[in-house]
Amino acid sequence: MKTLQKLSKFLSDYTAVVVIAIAVVTFLVPGLMGWVNISLFTDFATNKFTSQSVIIGIIMFSMGLTLTTDDFKILAQRPFDICIGAIAQYLIMPAIALCLTKLLHLPDAIALGLILVGCCPGGVSSNIMSYLCGGDVAFSVGMTTVSTLLSPLMTPLLVSFLASGATISIKAMPMFVSIIETVILPIAIGFLLNYLLGKKKAFQEVQKIMPGVAVLGLACVVGGVISSQGSKFFTSGAVIFVAVLLHNGLGYLLGYCAGKLTGMNTAKKRTISIEVGMQNAGLATNLATTTAQFASSPESAIICAVSCVWHSISGTLMAGFFASLDKRKEKAAAAEETA
Repeated sequence: MKTLQKLSKFLSDYTAVVVIAIAVVTFLVPGLMGWVNISLFTDFATNKFTSQSVIIGIIMFSMGLTLTTDDFKILAQRPFDICIGAIAQYLIMPAIALCLTKLLHLPDAIALGLILVGCCPGGVSSNIMSYLCGGDVAFSVGMTTVSTLLSPLMTPLLVSFLASGATISIKAMPMFVSIIETVILPIAIGFLLNYLLGKKKAFQEVQKIMPGVAVLGLACVVGGVISSQGSKFFTSGAVIFVAVLLHNGLGYLLGYCAGKLTGMNTAKKRTISIEVGMQNAGLATNLATTTAQFASSPESAIICAVSCVWHSISGTLMAGFFASLDKRKEKAAAAEETA
């Protein structure tokens, strides 16, 4: 167990390195992570349940193991924060996407893909980053859940408005079922186990290895996207990467500013920054590859896939940056005590 805990600590300390390494290796050998995209079965709402779905469920379960009733009591005391988060999610990223399409003079297909990414809800990867950087996990899960539940309405409306009449048909029930299967249910099970067994020493020892499990799961998700879409990344030029980098980076910055302006504490400011900056680009990729609206615009799917990979990588870098700030403060405090 001690060995697994040390490995978990190493993985959480070097999350960005692990994710980037898997991304590079998979790009060179796509078949290595092809198993992530294998379809296992189709649920009653016609969602394809893949190996990736299982991995995301395990990641969510690992985060559920860290949640306590106190986390939700604190969240209930400030529901206003969730409202601020949802508004920031559906205001900041769509607005940045629209501005970039104009400033960079993006071709129509690429512009449509970037707008689609901007109008999607927060991704589950953002929950992992909040978990790893000392953010407010309950707040993160709350933001992701609310933005996802709003997405069947908000995503098509915003895309239609911002993309000059483009229309996207999103079926609400499959999306609701998907979020319950891969996010809500695993987190609820983890939370219940923590509530029942959280004071037992053996359970606490298991909890210490879960950050490493989350990192490995995230690396596999990124590898799966690259395995299926990586060969197309460089077919549309550097403008795609410039647009994705700016969209994501400005999202982090303005998200943090939104938290600061509304008086959130440090943990919540980190969380809202990551939640706003990291979109559910996996959903965007799926919509761009399965919706008739994008059939004649393959570049839309490419920029969505690039976003999916980069958001995960940049998220690990952000989480690492925030975590390093905490370590510096701890060292400074320790130095003062010994002085």
